[in-house]
Amino acid sequence: MTRRTALLAGATGLVGGHCLELLLQDDTWQQVVVLGRREIGTTHRKLVQRVVDFDRLAELGDIPRVDDVFGCLGTTMKHAGSEEAFRRVDFTYVYELARLASRHGAGQFLLVSALGADPQSRFFYNRVKGEVEEAVRKLPFDGVHIFRPSLLLGERRESRPGERLAILAGRALGFMFVGPLGRYRPIAARAVAAAMIRVAKDAARGVHVYESDRLRALAG
Repeated sequence: MTRRTALLAGATGLVGGHCLELLLQDDTWQQVVVLGRREIGTTHRKLVQRVVDFDRLAELGDIPRVDDVFGCLGTTMKHAGSEEAFRRVDFTYVYELARLASRHGAGQFLLVSALGADPQSRFFYNRVKGEVEEAVRKLPFDGVHIFRPSLLLGERRESRPGERLAILAGRALGFMFVGPLGRYRPIAARAVAAAMIRVAKDAARGVHVYESDRLRALAG
């Protein structure tokens, strides 16, 4: 198979950081293009960094042709500061990234969403996640792959006390998350990234959704 080019947005995030590491290690990809507000402290012969203004992403016209797009952008309500700011990152930036990639001939889009994403949800967070899933599905990619992890395990740059308590509770009650409840068990961010890499390499056509129990199986 011809070696491919990946485009990654959100490389400083929990899942995105692991995706970058795995992409750079994998010979499937000959080049990894990272879009970010600033350069990251990583150098590699395959890595190309592009500093962009995500508010003007739709105007960006000189990115290289890529095969696989990893959309790992996301924030929290606390960090965003308002519903409007949250929507700008988790919907507008993600959708404009997908539209940009589609215009430049990308074959597949791999989107990190969240468990419970639903455009009809009463909860704002889940509703925005569902809305962006729905919007990306409509773009003319050969494949759209949506990853819905539960609570993510891993070292974050910022402190999230409420999330940490939920994770500790999830670990203590892990024996309860079996069968249909397996998708609610906390999952390592690296496992999500590993599942994304495997799915990207398979390059299945159509729209596919993967929740935490399936992600763990794909990650091996």
